[in-house]
Parts: sequence; structure tokens; C-alpha cells
Amino acid sequence: MAASINCSIIFVIVALLSLSSISTSQAARSLLQLPNLPTIPSLPKPTMPQLPNFPNLPATLPPLPSVTSLPTLPTTNSPLPSLPTLPSVPKMTLPPMPANPLPNMPSLPNIPTIPTLSPPPSN
Repeated sequence: MAASINCSIIFVIVALLSLSSISTSQAARSLLQLPNLPTIPSLPKPTMPQLPNFPNLPATLPPLPSVTSLPTLPTTNSPLPSLPTLPSVPKMTLPPMPANPLPNMPSLPNIPTIPTLSPPPSN
């Protein structure tokens, strides 16, 4: 545990030192003071070879099948069966409340506390 804390502290210190040594204004100034770089010469455009002719391929694609040639789904007009009737469930009733009120619950007795030991007074 202590080793991981030490490693993380060392890592933070190294990171802070490395970040503090970066001087962005000097880096930007040195980039602006560079001499003009030579221009890149334009490259010749490559020529693409022509595709060979394929005599076997048809000029047009065959037509797609029409919607009328697709088979139709069978339809049934039979009526659905009716749902069975559920039997009636008797209603539940609670028993009547007693005429006498419920007795009061006794309260918890007081638990004696344990005296705490205090340290001896210092001289």
C-alpha cells in the first residue's frame, strides 16, 4: 500500500517537472522563424488502364418478377372461438374488529449505562 502511494507521488512529481519545462512561446517563435521550406513538386497524375470488354455479359439485366406473380397467402374467414366464462370467486371479508381496544405494549426498561474509564490527569 505504501509502495503504491510512493510510486504515485513520484509519478506526479515527474509529470509536473516535465510539464513545467515546456516553453510553448519559445517553441512557437522558433517555428515562425524557420526559413521558407521548399515547395513540393507536383506529381504526375496516374493513368488508369481501360477495363477489358466482356462479351459474355448481357447488356441489360433480366426484369424482376412482378407482384402479381407472387403466391397469395390463404385467408380464413372462420370465426374465432369465444372465451370460456370464468367461475365467480367469492368475496373475502375480514372478521369484525374486537369491541375492546388492544392493550398497550409495555415500555422497555431503562438499561443502566456502563461507566467509561477516563485517562488519568496529566501533571
